[in-house]
Amino acid sequence: MKIRVADISVKPKSVEAIDDFSRYPALVKAQEAGECEFIAPINISLSIAREYDHIRLHGGIGSSVKLTCSRCLAEYTAGIASRFTIFYTKSADLQPEDEVELGEEDLISVSYSGDEIDFAEEIAEQVLLEIPYKPLCSEECRGLCFSCGTDLNNAICSCGENAVSMTFSPLKGLKVKS
Repeated sequence: MKIRVADISVKPKSVEAIDDFSRYPALVKAQEAGECEFIAPINISLSIAREYDHIRLHGGIGSSVKLTCSRCLAEYTAGIASRFTIFYTKSADLQPEDEVELGEEDLISVSYSGDEIDFAEEIAEQVLLEIPYKPLCSEECRGLCFSCGTDLNNAICSCGENAVSMTFSPLKGLKVKS
């Protein structure tokens, strides 16, 4: 998704789009790696305006993904949504300095060059930030039995009564000299 810099004015310009995840290489890579499966297009809502020496992008994204629970390995569907603000500064305006104290605006800023700004990388980044690192189907998920592999959300296994903790087993042969 690109916009010409000359078309950006002080008055905010709204852009709405529905995009397929396959147009974003980072999202394709995440799906191929098994992190998630996109089951709905990405809804994009942007407001772009020129402010002083930078361009302000305020936006929101939304989609649905299929995830695998990190505790019980069950697949589930989750909605993802994000609101964000990014400041774009022309790369020629940036001055290299030895030490720089970063303000809040600097932490959410990106440089651009040329006559167009491509928002694709930042949109993909916002989507990826919303995909959980360790997905859980629910906070109450009990996971799998570490001995027999039974899904403890659906059944009770008999391993719990006879289970032996192997936590300290490497220390079994340790001899301490006094």
